[in-house]
Amino acid sequence: MSGLSVVIVGGLHTDARKAAVAHLLADVPDSVVLHHDLATAAAGTVVRTIRDAAGLVSAGEAPLVNDCACCALREDLVPELIRIRDVGGTRMAIVELWDSVEPKAMAEVVTAGGLQVTGVITAVDPALVLPYLGNGDDLAEGGLAAAATDQRTVADTFARQLEYAPVLAVADSPEADDEDRELLAQLHPTARQVPIGHGDPTPAPADDLTVPAPRRRPLTPLAQAALAGFDVESAAAAQHPACALLPAEADAHGISTLVWHRRRPFHPERLYEALEDITCAAARSRGRFWLADKPDVLLHWDAAGGALCVESVGPWLASLPDAAWDMVPPVRRAAAALDWHPEHGDCCQHLVFTSPGLDRDGLAELLESCLLTDAEYAAGRDAWKQLPPAFDTLLEV
Repeated sequence: MSGLSVVIVGGLHTDARKAAVAHLLADVPDSVVLHHDLATAAAGTVVRTIRDAAGLVSAGEAPLVNDCACCALREDLVPELIRIRDVGGTRMAIVELWDSVEPKAMAEVVTAGGLQVTGVITAVDPALVLPYLGNGDDLAEGGLAAAATDQRTVADTFARQLEYAPVLAVADSPEADDEDRELLAQLHPTARQVPIGHGDPTPAPADDLTVPAPRRRPLTPLAQAALAGFDVESAAAAQHPACALLPAEADAHGISTLVWHRRRPFHPERLYEALEDITCAAARSRGRFWLADKPDVLLHWDAAGGALCVESVGPWLASLPDAAWDMVPPVRRAAAALDWHPEHGDCCQHLVFTSPGLDRDGLAELLESCLLTDAEYAAGRDAWKQLPPAFDTLLEV
């Protein structure tokens, strides 16, 4: 390897995250860990520490930026990484994110700063996945908010941390059972899961010519995953509602995933009236949906912890003139082509629900009841647009 490899390790499961960081630090010689503690933000500063396998290397403070601890992290992180790179002698910089910081934003900041992110890892304790997904408390209630205006919840923050990372460092939790592990697998089926223990890892021998070849320990699976490479654009596309890599149908160990896909728009009022029942039917649901009164708008569905966020993410491709297609990322055009309908193009309902004890039939029936009836559908788009705009408040139109 040449240059400095940057590995981002995050997650709300603090013990699992610290164990993953400790293993990486021991596995890869000449590595350092950078950590920004945002818990001190109320005092006006963010505390930065840098340590290696021998212990603390340095500590410092970064002032708040716009009363936002995460903003201070962004402003301080890249210069520190560049300084470490330019000094030389460091093989890997492990960025251990503070509890509620999401890896997507940090990976994009580091890459934009001209540095090489080779891995993004979220550390999880399987026994805590369901409790965290079901926790609808605001981060601020647990002292985990990154800014005074931070309105995220524990559940939605944990879901994004989990689903963005291509690698999950999975703690060896004695409290976890088959149901817990199956829930984790169904929530993020494409992730590479790497088991980690909670014990103190043994430092790897120095990788230099003074160490006989037979004594050089090969990189562990976690270290290999951390250095395998990471593409920020591909990772963002995998989360975008228009082309997200959503889970597939599954049913095992008491955990079910329902994939609901239809080619007819929702009636806005009937869907709005059913939102609470739909949102609470599963521990996690996400995808894209189509409202009759806004037939040209692609809408994002994102629910966890009994709370739902819906937002517009722009037009469906079918609503764009041909000349505008060249401005659309190729990955989105490819995703639309795979799911193209001769009449409606990419307009559709594609929602995925994952949960223990999921009432698949009841949920599917409820969703079906929210679609336009045959008569409403036959009335056509001009009539659809006249339906009551029940979602305007949620969408802040």
